[in-house]
Amino acid sequence: MKTLPLAGLVLALLVPLPVVAAEKDPNTGLIMAEGWETVRNNCTACHSAGLVTQNSGSRNYWLNLIRWMQATQNLWQFDTATEKTILDYLSTQYGVKEGARREPLPRELMPENPYKADAKSS
Repeated sequence: MKTLPLAGLVLALLVPLPVVAAEKDPNTGLIMAEGWETVRNNCTACHSAGLVTQNSGSRNYWLNLIRWMQATQNLWQFDTATEKTILDYLSTQYGVKEGARREPLPRELMPENPYKADAKSS
């Protein structure tokens, strides 16, 4: 059996594997992964898939968004399996993005609020 020298093994481990782009549905732009049809069938009944694809968040974020739509936008109640499928898909395919936004600026670096009552004095 032929073995790689230690340096060759280390180098092989450091070389990144090619990133395979996820296939997207040409009609909606949703990533075609397990559960995407359920998301398409339920979410795009009321709004475009763009509202899904432009968002990202934790499972709890998506659950709270669903609950908000149910409470305020007349979204129907899902059976347990459907809701699990939707949450699994959304939290996996459109989950939390690390480093996607910069940290907020410290308050002392922000300009004065022109709409604040004491800032309107002229």
